[in-house]
Amino acid sequence: MDIEEFYDQDPRRRASDEIEFGREWYESGLRYEVAWVADTGEVYAMAESYDRHGVTTQSVTVEILAVIEGRDAITSVLTGWRDAMAQPESLAWVRARVAGGGGSRT
Repeated sequence: MDIEEFYDQDPRRRASDEIEFGREWYESGLRYEVAWVADTGEVYAMAESYDRHGVTTQSVTVEILAVIEGRDAITSVLTGWRDAMAQPESLAWVRARVAGGGGSRT
């Protein structure tokens, strides 16, 4: 889904605090930002696709990776993220951590 669809689907997302876990995650040649939405517990990866027209709202896609309730829980699950982000195909590390992080995958 694009970024506007993501925020429109649940009004809590726009007003919520978020914790950003870096903007330099990579998978299949794309760069991602990973963040956690406090009010919904959603961990999401956002990719920006560039084309000849630059970045548009429709080109910013969001994938919800998991739901992990609580700031302490997400901080614990993603401990070490800064070091992991520097690795090739690093988004796989996030996927693995949140899949086993006590949250439910969506």
